Amino acid sequence: MEKGPFASSACARANASVSSQMIAAALDPNTAGDGWDRPRYAHGMSQSPNVVVFFTDQQRWDASGLHGNPLELMPNFDRLASGGTHGRYSFTCQPVCGPARACFQTGQYATTTGAWHNGKTLPANTPTLAECFEAAGYRTGYIGKWHLGSKDHGPVPPAERGGYRDWLAANILEFTSDAYRTTLYDEDGSPVELPGYRVDAVADAAIRYLHRRAAESDPFFLFVSFIEPHHQNHVDDYPPPVGYRARYAGRWTPPDLASLPSFNAHEGTAVGGSAQKHLGGYWGMVKRLDEALGRLQEALISLGIDDETIVLFTSDHGCHFKTRNGEYKRSGHESSIRVPTGLWGPGFDGGGDLSQLVSLIDLPPTLLDAAGIEAPSTMQGRSILPLTRGEARGWPAEIFAQTSEAGIDRVVRTHRWKYIVASDPADQDGAGGASRYAEAFLYDLEHDPYELTNLVTSRAHAEVRGAMRERLLRRMREAGEAEPEIVPPRADPNGG
Repeated sequence: MEKGPFASSACARANASVSSQMIAAALDPNTAGDGWDRPRYAHGMSQSPNVVVFFTDQQRWDASGLHGNPLELMPNFDRLASGGTHGRYSFTCQPVCGPARACFQTGQYATTTGAWHNGKTLPANTPTLAECFEAAGYRTGYIGKWHLGSKDHGPVPPAERGGYRDWLAANILEFTSDAYRTTLYDEDGSPVELPGYRVDAVADAAIRYLHRRAAESDPFFLFVSFIEPHHQNHVDDYPPPVGYRARYAGRWTPPDLASLPSFNAHEGTAVGGSAQKHLGGYWGMVKRLDEALGRLQEALISLGIDDETIVLFTSDHGCHFKTRNGEYKRSGHESSIRVPTGLWGPGFDGGGDLSQLVSLIDLPPTLLDAAGIEAPSTMQGRSILPLTRGEARGWPAEIFAQTSEAGIDRVVRTHRWKYIVASDPADQDGAGGASRYAEAFLYDLEHDPYELTNLVTSRAHAEVRGAMRERLLRRMREAGEAEPEIVPPRADPNGG
């Protein structure tokens, strides 16, 4: 496969020195592979660790025991992140499936890529993660849900695959599969039917890929994208493995869902939106994902490459179960934008529990940095690797997020304050932005961590609103957006 239009671009140029070191290491007999006993890479561990991304869909941050969930749903994640680097304050920069994925694959905000709503493909002239890894001598593979193709059904054309060489995926997996029926498409576009529960089907494919790659001389970058715990669209349900729903139904409800009424009028005043109906299945899906994570990590151990492989676990966005708007995401609230994130392996073991705010936009340059690859200047985030060494000087005191589709909103969050502005359709520019926004939400997260009291109309907090407004405008400019007008709040943005 050709390495795409960026083989001689910033990605390739930045990695010329890495490639020369790889070649030198390959000629050193002390680094030669030793057969089936334990694969050792000719490229030299100090420069080129393997990289695996374990990417889930619509997973709340508080599904993890590290964030107080008492159900022991994620013991593997909790253990691995505790021994590695845990992003305690980790957030998506776009709480919608396709846009979040575009941000991850390019390291750019959705308004920069143009992929600000579902159904958009990656821009043709932007370096992607896969292209950067390929230019550095990595073998790249993608398994699972893509959601960056031009067609909902059928195979994703090679030109729309973001530069990945090995491919076993479907564009919108929820449209081509069900809980116990999984269809992916290979490099040739041929359908591949995989047996078992869908999490296991994707995880098994990933483990088979690891087995094939383990004894090869080139390092690999594998992106494994699960649809779980996203709802199954055609039934509006969260189907877990058989027996798992009953195991978790009615056992624990996050505090925000235990307090908030449904946003949908036809559901009356049911507390928690659809949570009481769906949480049992949702938690069951989370549990199976963690079991798959454990199996994948054990595969790395059995193949002898666990200490040579970086693993990143994160999600595209969270889930508020119809408490913040009429569906499950596309909101700037914590339940929608905060996600579980952990990294372990070379460079991240012992990194600790990070206190800084981290964005999904920071993860692409982080992975490249950890692999010794210079991130292209087009990426808009920054590597968190220095944070693992206690080097936090200059790190932003806030995260910035864009929301789209259901509404065009902007979000800025510090450790204490959350500030959200919303736009009217008449002011939207058709490219994911708007010329004017109105202040919609202000939360004091120190005293109101579940965002139950909106302070946006509070006169006592006018000075805070002003400071957060300036912070948001700065972040919008830094993201490449034109500075909009932000007007005072309407009388009651969402019922207080």
